[in-house]
This record gives sequence, C-alpha cells and structure tokens, in this order.
Amino acid sequence: MENPLTLSDPWLLTPLPLYGNLSPEDYADLGFMVGLEVHQQLLTKRKLFCRCPAGKYNSTEHHAEVLRHMRPTLSEMGEYDGTALMEFKTRKNIHYLLNNETVCTYEMDDAPPFEIDDLALDRSIAVGMLLGCNIVGEVHITRKQYLDGSIPTGFQRTAIIGTDGDIPFGDKNIHIRQISIEEDSCREVSDKGHERVYRTDRLGMPLIETVTDPDMKTPEEARDVGQVIRHLARASGLVRTGSGAGRQDVNVSVTGGTRIEIKGVSSLRAIPRLVHNEALRQRTLVGIQGELARRGITADSISDQGFDVTSCVQGTDCKFIAKAIKKGATVMAIALPGFQGLLNLQTQPRTSFLKEISDRIRVIACIDDLPNLALSTQEVPTLSSAEWDRVVRTCNVEANVPVLVVWGRQKDAKTAIREIAIRAKEACLGVPQETRQALADGTNGFERILPGADRMYPDTDLPPIRLEDDRVDSIKASLGLRPWERYAQLREKGVGEDLAERLSRHRAWSLFEHLINKPGAQKIGANALASLLLDRSCPRPAAMGAAGLWWEETLNKLAAGEVIYESLWNSDETLLPRMEENEAREIFDRAIKLVPPEAPDDLSRKEAFAMQFVMDELRGRVPGKTVLSWVREVLS
Repeated sequence: MENPLTLSDPWLLTPLPLYGNLSPEDYADLGFMVGLEVHQQLLTKRKLFCRCPAGKYNSTEHHAEVLRHMRPTLSEMGEYDGTALMEFKTRKNIHYLLNNETVCTYEMDDAPPFEIDDLALDRSIAVGMLLGCNIVGEVHITRKQYLDGSIPTGFQRTAIIGTDGDIPFGDKNIHIRQISIEEDSCREVSDKGHERVYRTDRLGMPLIETVTDPDMKTPEEARDVGQVIRHLARASGLVRTGSGAGRQDVNVSVTGGTRIEIKGVSSLRAIPRLVHNEALRQRTLVGIQGELARRGITADSISDQGFDVTSCVQGTDCKFIAKAIKKGATVMAIALPGFQGLLNLQTQPRTSFLKEISDRIRVIACIDDLPNLALSTQEVPTLSSAEWDRVVRTCNVEANVPVLVVWGRQKDAKTAIREIAIRAKEACLGVPQETRQALADGTNGFERILPGADRMYPDTDLPPIRLEDDRVDSIKASLGLRPWERYAQLREKGVGEDLAERLSRHRAWSLFEHLINKPGAQKIGANALASLLLDRSCPRPAAMGAAGLWWEETLNKLAAGEVIYESLWNSDETLLPRMEENEAREIFDRAIKLVPPEAPDDLSRKEAFAMQFVMDELRGRVPGKTVLSWVREVLS
C-alpha cells in the first residue's frame, strides 16, 4: 500500500471556498442541484383530522404527560426500516406534554380519525391551482412513517392534492412535482441524553407541502424560488403567517454524491450558505471515498471491535474524561487503520470529518455533552502521550494509526463504538443518505438516517374523497391573481417598481383591488393609493369590511380636499378636517412668536426647531410643506 499520509485528490489539499467565492460555472462543474419542500400551515379553525382548535398555543401549562418508546416491528416484507432501527438504538424516552384545550384521544392514537376538515382541503386545492398543478380526481389518505417521536402515532396522515405544476422564475419555469396536505408534528421542547420532550399544541394542524424538482442550480436560486413559493401562499390569504407557520426542507446533491435533506430551515435567508456548505461537504466526502479506495480500504476491511481502555486513562489530567470517569463512565477505544490524515480534513467551514463521527455519537449513542470523543492524532490537548501510548497498544495497532476514544455509560459507549465503525464503513461508499439538521452558523449536522421510499402506505381508516367537478370549479372561480400577475397589473397602472413588488404579495392587495376604481382612488392615482395602503404607520380598522368602507370615505375626502394626507397619521381613525388658510395663518402667527430666541444658528436646524412649536395645533389639518414655507418666510 502507498504511503497513507499522501493525499492524491487535489480537492482534499485545497482549502474549502467560502460562500460567495464560487461562480455559477463553478457550481455547474460540481453538478450542484437543489430541490425544495416548502411547508406552510393552512389558516383554519380546526385541526386536520379532529375537532381540536388550530393555532392555539400554550407554552407554560400542561395537564398530563404521556411517555412512549420506539419499538421497531417487521414490515409485511419481513424487513425492518433503517430509520426505525436507528431510533431504537437511541433508547429514547419520548415525553408528550398535553393541554386539554389543544389535544384529544385521536392524536394519542386512542381514537379513530374524523373525516378530513373540508376548509383545509379546499384551501389546499386552491393553493395547488395557484401553483399550476393538475388537481387529483380522488384524494387518498396515506400514512407516512415518522419515527423520531414527533408524532405519537409513529406516522403522519398525508394526501397528494396536485401534481405537475410550474411557476415562472426568471427566464425559466420551476417544476412543481406535487403539493400535499398533511398534519403538522409536535413542537420539540428539549432533547437531552435519552430524554426527548414535545408539546402537542401544534400537532395535527393542517399543513401544505410544496415539492419542487431539483431545478435550482445556484444557492441564490434556491433561496429566491423558496421566496416565490412562500409569497404565493401568503398572498393567497389561505395560510397562516408568523413565527413557525412556514418552514422548508432543502434537498442538495452534487456529482458523485446523493440527495441529502436538510430539515427545518426556518429562514429563507439561511438557504444559500447552507446549500453551499452541503455541496462542499459532499464533494469532500467523495474525495475521501476515492482516497480510501486508493489505499485499499473497503467497508469489509474495517473492524467494529472496541476496547475498554478505562484502566489506561485512570487518573488522567484531561478534565472532561476525568469528570466522566468520576461519574462511573466507561472509556472505550476503536482504531481506524487507513484513515491517517482523513479525520481532520475540512468538510464544512470550522468543521472536519471528525464531526461527522461526533454527530453520530451525539444523536444515536446519546452522548451529547461535547466533546464526546478524542482522537489520538488530533492536534488539541486531550490525553497525555503516555496515556495515548497505552490506549494504542491496547488496540494493537501502529502508533500512526488513528485511534478514537469515547466515554459514557457502558451501553452508550458500546453503541458509540459501533456507530464509529458504521460511519467509517459508509465513508468507503461515499455520501451516506441522511437527513441533516440546519445549524445557526450555516453548516449542518447529522439528524437521522434518510427514510426509504416505502415509508408511505395506504390509510385504511379513511375512505377516498372524490373531488366533484362542481367543487373544483367553485374553488377555481374564487382564485385571485398570483403575485407575478398582480405585479404586472400594478406596473401597468403606473405603480412604482418597489411599491408594486411589495403590494403584489401583501395582504393589502385585496383592498387595492376593491378601491382602485373608486372615484377617490382615481383622483389621487394608483401609486399614491399603493403607498398609503403599505404604510404601516397609517392607522386603519382591523376588520377587512370596515377597512374597505373607511378607505372609500377617506379617499373621497382626500380627492375633494376636505382632509389632507397628514391627517391619516392621526392616533385613531378619526380624520381631522382641513383648516382654512386664514385661520391656520392666525394660529401660526401666534405660535411662531413663542419660539425661544436660543434657536440653533444653522438655518435648516433652526427651521426644524421652529416647526416643533408651531405644528401642535396645525398637524393633520394643514399640509406640512405649507407650514414650512411660512416658517422660512418668517426666519428670512
């Protein structure tokens, strides 16, 4: 075998390029592709398959707690699901915090489901139509396995609503593979060691999932397409908005890699850096695969034998290992011949291949106090050289062979050793199929094994729902314009580019549509109307119907000169009548005499200083530019 410290792949010898340093051509050379799964809660009063209220959260009070454990079972094909086996190895205790107002026996799998909520179904069909999808003739409810405990039943009820849609993006179309309706999962409260805690208030809320093809070829495209889909859903008025109401999963692959799903990306702004770093991670793992093959290392040649080395490190000065031993931890070691020089290779910014192994130990062995491993060839202080010598001799390998040490409860330490061997074997095969977690610094970490395609199967509790033509036609007739269609219409009416972009996806669009042909709006113009509707500081009634009447009256008064624009920023909805100029000038002349003589010398500051004293009685009743002209006249 050649010198194992020599790396043959130039990629492994070059520092990873940071986000922003690659061109579209560079991403094309990587074979970079991204697809999106955009999730958005539907705006309904009830949950999807029961009659509990939707959108009612409680983070402080619970009335009961349920404890459950994951138990894998054989499928009809006589096989175990890989994800189920992984979760079983964690030996997690899953706790559910229940509030009487937001959960029922259905969600604990102690009662059959109700029929699907009709409003949720209609709204999912409407969004599917807006995405250009072909709506299915029958809705078939299926079960999709959810084995991390986030759904107490172990499966999520879901149904495909439409397929084969398209949305415009620049000079091309993005293909929408499908849109589905499904029930939301629990909110995670904590996950520490072998204990995972969820709240169930979000559980069962209606959710739509929009899945695209991997049509995005740069990180920025992935973000911008997500924005288009999010804006379309929100502009429809059919979905919830606010924190937690929308999130997306991102699927990334490069040439030689595989589809990796990054889960739960809450911010679209985070997508470009995340997918860039994942592409580089995959490319580095492909390089490590090739290097291991060159060195003659195969999955079969890697041993999963671990060694108890607790006695070798008794009395160590390494604080975190000494602390663990004091609590009764077992320290175990495993050697990885052939991995010389590979474990410290950078896979993501501030992240080495060693973290791939650390993540597996953290998630599956539940050893989550970091650091949770030590490496004999790592250039950081851990064990002393004498202690490492004893550990390496116990493993019966040469001094230059990497040896990994882990510590924890005996069962956990043994699980960790097996996971190290599994991850090392996977390195010989390339990029393992995983679901990964988005981290705040733009990198990602292991979450669980990617579920297989057979995780979905028919739900025998609910019959198919035939979508009659009358129902579908009625929903289609109720659809409004899509954001890009609104934008085009606004530009035709003379609305500025920025205002048109904002209003095309804003909830005020329906008011604009209602008001634009009214006499008052015709008088002031479309651009002024758009500006008024989008100004958050301008008070208006909360109820949409009342708002329409209020704006009609207001616009008519503006057009007739009965009120001025500034009156709209009164502290309530009362419009102050415009003051006659003679009366206003008398008030001004009295007020200007009260301006203290110590006004600033600078003319512009002096004008602003004087305006503070004269506007109290004139604000909202006389145009500000008129009062300013009077101030300048006096000061001059």
